[in-house]
Amino acid sequence: MLRYLPLILMAAFTIYAFVDCARTEQDAMRSMPKWAWLLLIFFIGIIGAVAYWFFGRPKNPGLGRPGPRKIIPPDDNPDFLRSI
Repeated sequence: MLRYLPLILMAAFTIYAFVDCARTEQDAMRSMPKWAWLLLIFFIGIIGAVAYWFFGRPKNPGLGRPGPRKIIPPDDNPDFLRSI
């Protein structure tokens, strides 16, 4: 079982890179278009996944969450003042 661990880890990393590439916006891709990265990962496997990780992945992929919001008091909030 332990001798298959590197193979399982490489397959998991390749699948993760493929899914990450597929979910990334086209405008955020670096070096090549999204379709080229997907083909590279699919046909070359671990080498394509490593290349995507270093050269194609966005520098700041984000987590899909907005950052902390700044609380504005009502007397400084222009939207609140317009509604009065």
